[in-house]
Amino acid sequence: MSLLTDLARVPEHLPTASRFTAWCGIFYAGNGLLLLVWPGVVQTVFRDPEFAGREQALVRVIAMLLAVVGWLYLFGGRTGGRQFVASTVLDRLVLVPLVLIPTALAGVFPNVMLTFAVLDPVLALVAWRLLSRDN
Repeated sequence: MSLLTDLARVPEHLPTASRFTAWCGIFYAGNGLLLLVWPGVVQTVFRDPEFAGREQALVRVIAMLLAVVGWLYLFGGRTGGRQFVASTVLDRLVLVPLVLIPTALAGVFPNVMLTFAVLDPVLALVAWRLLSRDN
């Protein structure tokens, strides 16, 4: 089989939690791509301070990482594996706030960081609930 065929393959029945994780992946990848092509969204939408120095390049690096995480969530969710969904719950509940809240408090893109520090754990709780219902 070709690489593209493997990427396009989806199991016949995906559990709800896996579908939700895949949709979260689309959300993250979309946000990453938006930030990649338009770093100014940080000021326009989130009302964070203007860039000082080379922060625009830093936003693009963060955007690329967000897009890659989205890509992995999309295809991880499409595998239908409960372990993958569970692993995303843990990192979003623990790691994301642990890193983003102090970063925001340090004044680094505070509105963007706090938005994702709240939104990501909320999405993790939804995934956890769906995972527990899929039993």
